[in-house]
Amino acid sequence: MTLFDEAAIFSLKAHEGQKRKFTDTPFFLHPMEVAVIASSMTDDPEVLAAALLHDAVEDAGVSIDEIEKRFGKRVAALVASETEDKMPGIPASVSWLERKKATLSFLQNSRDRGVRILWLSDKLANLRSFVRIFRREGNSMWAKLNQKDRLMHKWYYSKILEALSDLSQEEPYRELENCYEVLFNE
Repeated sequence: MTLFDEAAIFSLKAHEGQKRKFTDTPFFLHPMEVAVIASSMTDDPEVLAAALLHDAVEDAGVSIDEIEKRFGKRVAALVASETEDKMPGIPASVSWLERKKATLSFLQNSRDRGVRILWLSDKLANLRSFVRIFRREGNSMWAKLNQKDRLMHKWYYSKILEALSDLSQEEPYRELENCYEVLFNE
């Protein structure tokens, strides 16, 4: 079995029964979408495995140690780059800004192309989802998120676009820019 196959099976089991925010869509479709986006920029098996596993720690309770034992140090490091410290005991709406600042700092300082591809792939998948919801619900969608201020999301995604500008020749980057325009510059 390939690393990708093992990661797909592991992710499917880790996210079993979970649904994507705002939908009844099985959560596993999100990591699969992230892997498909990443595959348009790389064929690196560790990056593609990390794309499938990127939410396993943050959203499914898997430990980074388990990811490392099963998939190796690099895959674990890639997953860790996308994993926020949920700051237990602090409401998500209160910790949102600090969590985003911490992860942005990591991204801004990383020169690892795999980290950057993973981030771009995940954020594009997220903004695609936001655009679908926005077209259906308009600005009322922001009230359903931990951070309800649309301008804070605009700030966050503008910083991501800035940090990933070295990937601006990649089609997923241009699509991320388009999604950003739909959501934040109307």
